[in-house]
Amino acid sequence: MQGQKDIVLNALGRRQATRAGQKLRKIFQAGRIDAAALLWQVSPLSRTRDTMTLARAQLGLPAEGVRLEDRLKEFTFGRWEGKTWPEVMAEDPEGAAARNRDKWNFCPPGGESYAHLAERLRPWLAEQQAPTVVVSHGGVARALMHLIGGLPIERAPTADIWQGRVLVFSTARFDWV
Repeated sequence: MQGQKDIVLNALGRRQATRAGQKLRKIFQAGRIDAAALLWQVSPLSRTRDTMTLARAQLGLPAEGVRLEDRLKEFTFGRWEGKTWPEVMAEDPEGAAARNRDKWNFCPPGGESYAHLAERLRPWLAEQQAPTVVVSHGGVARALMHLIGGLPIERAPTADIWQGRVLVFSTARFDWV
C-alpha cells in the first residue's frame, strides 16, 4: 500500500521510465508532435519526478520545464500506508472486507477513496486546455480511466496498470501503448 509514501524509483522503475520515454518518442514522431511544445505535468513525489526526467531524456528534453501538480499525487492509504495487503487483512480484517466489497468508495482509516481522488482530479481535469503529458500514479490513472474514458466505477479500481507503457487519453477513451 504505497500511496503517498515518497519511495525512490528503483532500477526496474528506471528501466520502465526509459521505455515509456522511448514509446512517447515513437508516438510523437508518428504524429509529428513537438514534444517540447507540450505541457508536462508531474506528481511531486520523487518516483514520478524521476520517471518524468528519464522519459524526457529519451526525447532530448531537459529535466526543467515541468509543472509540479499536487493534485496528481497518488491517493493516500492513511494508516494502511506502507503495509502489505496481508498485513492489512491481519490487522484490520473488517476494513479489508469493506474495501473488497466497494473498492471505489471505501476510505481507509485516515486515507482517501478512489471517489475522493476522482473529486480531487475533477477541477484539475477541467483546467486542461491543451495536449498534456502527465506522470502520475496507478490510482490517478484508474480515476482518469473513469473520468475521461468512461470506465465504470465497478471496474476502474481493478483496471490493469502497465508500468513502462503509456496511457493515452482522448475524448471518451483510453488506450495503452
